[in-house]
Amino acid sequence: MAAHLDRIDERNPALNAVVTLRDRDTLMAEAGTCDDELAAGLSRGWMHGLPIAVKDLAETKGIRTTSGSRLLAHHVPDHDCLMVQRMKRAGCIVIGKTNVPEFGFGSHTYNDVFGPTHNAYHHGRSAGGSSGGSAVALASRMVPVADGSDYMGSLRNPPAWNNVFGLRPSQGRVPAWPSLDAYLAQMSTEGPMARTVLDLALLLGTQSGPHPMVPLALDSMLDEYATIHSARGALDAAADLTGRRIGWLADLNGHLAVEPGILAACEDGLRRLESLGCTVEPVALPMEPDRVWSVWRTWRHQAAAGSLAAVAADPAKAALMKPELLWEVEHGLPLTGPDLTTAARERTVFHTRMVELLTAFDAVVLPTAQVWPFAVEQHWPTHIAGREMDTYHRWMEATIYATLAGLPAVNVPVGFSDGTAPGVPAGLPMGMQVIGRPRADTEVLGIAHAYESTIGHLGVGGA
Repeated sequence: MAAHLDRIDERNPALNAVVTLRDRDTLMAEAGTCDDELAAGLSRGWMHGLPIAVKDLAETKGIRTTSGSRLLAHHVPDHDCLMVQRMKRAGCIVIGKTNVPEFGFGSHTYNDVFGPTHNAYHHGRSAGGSSGGSAVALASRMVPVADGSDYMGSLRNPPAWNNVFGLRPSQGRVPAWPSLDAYLAQMSTEGPMARTVLDLALLLGTQSGPHPMVPLALDSMLDEYATIHSARGALDAAADLTGRRIGWLADLNGHLAVEPGILAACEDGLRRLESLGCTVEPVALPMEPDRVWSVWRTWRHQAAAGSLAAVAADPAKAALMKPELLWEVEHGLPLTGPDLTTAARERTVFHTRMVELLTAFDAVVLPTAQVWPFAVEQHWPTHIAGREMDTYHRWMEATIYATLAGLPAVNVPVGFSDGTAPGVPAGLPMGMQVIGRPRADTEVLGIAHAYESTIGHLGVGGA
């Protein structure tokens, strides 16, 4: 506890990743209790005594939870959300929160409550989002492991930009409670980030498992990730990649605008997979990308309007919200029942085609991000490689495919910018996302575990 708090004192003033930090004396006393328990032969679990800063979208009992919004700047929940309950049962000590963009919208962590979070590898550059504070705290070793949540890449883009691992689990793997909607809201999921795949698997095991209040949660418990010994054995057993077929989606045949150097960095990662016995083949997305994007926008607008329309209708409150949120609500309000039915059917078509694709391939891969970490004062990239972005989130399009299909996807680090791309300094991290078959979280983690053995030179999690 003392070492991590000292590290926060050292690094956080410049990075602004950890917010609402609890009192040091109180935390040291709680850590002392954990020491006394160990001395008595008692352990709460593999996280016993680990200091954890929880993403500021997740509710924490007695600890301010702002969601990065001035509307909730003084909100202190009277309960822990299910994920936090499970991490506490495994032994962690919650030390505070990690910074997020307002209500989690946008893959750049800045807000009017705490300000921006800086990239762990390059001050003045974006940390990604919405789990940007978590990824930076993890990469800069202010915390040992980190939770996050993912709607449009938030467990993948921040890890890619901070040189760590992040897993978007299969839909339903990590149930969320409390929730105003346990049926329709099936796009977001909580999940783990870590500096090693072993830690990633352990945290997933803690977060996973059914809950009676979450009707669409998966039944399996992932018991193999309950202890360090069993998790290491499960990962080793899944790490033989001989003969695995990997489909390389690249930039979707030019559909995705991608900054120079990113595809080349991912191709370096693919060569590492080939060195492990994989066969890598180019493959096409099994549905027209514009058609997929249309489905995505419908559901994104619906989610925003459903949760924020009443707030945005109050002019005083709307004045405290960033324009991108109001834009989402504005486009969500006119949606009709038939619009949502059409979008649901189109999403079903996409899921079916992705599953069919993954009968021929063990996994498909594409870049985690389309741009290198950009300047922290820039709200979002308006252009990529000379192409104009038509919405505030079009630059994140590469992340929507795992989300829409509910598939597990892990970010693995691939390297750093070399300084040759215009306006891109050397040393900015990048990752690629490995998307697996339905509910094949263990298989995806096995691929990441094998891949991890090839990237020691990248200094993963060593900012």
